[in-house]
Amino acid sequence: MRNNRIELIEGVRHQLKDILESSKQAIYVYLDDTHKLCNQRFATLLGYGSTREWENIGMSFPEAFVANQSRETLVSAYQNAMKDKIGSTIDIIWKKKGGGQVNTNVILVPVSFGDELLALHFITEEVDRLVRSE
Repeated sequence: MRNNRIELIEGVRHQLKDILESSKQAIYVYLDDTHKLCNQRFATLLGYGSTREWENIGMSFPEAFVANQSRETLVSAYQNAMKDKIGSTIDIIWKKKGGGQVNTNVILVPVSFGDELLALHFITEEVDRLVRSE
């Protein structure tokens, strides 16, 4: 099962390569706490030097990356995406690697790849969003 999930997440990485590399937004894809991927913008946003450094954090995703006040929001949106196949736009505060937090707006959508359902996330830092809307 684990090898299948590794192959699956690498297949997603290959399939989304152009989007991950060229998007102006931070992006991550979540299958489970161990099997996830992100682009460099997301890794950098959270203070990681590389995507692989972020991807290799194997602890509970909400505990590792999400500020306490945003955990329920993200988990609920994820559960709705997986159960009811619905997307959502939510405000999430992330924990940065070296301490501190970053406020963001997250677009979360369920996506199918093979027989699995994953969550695809596009993240915009709140500061960026305010500048773009002016």
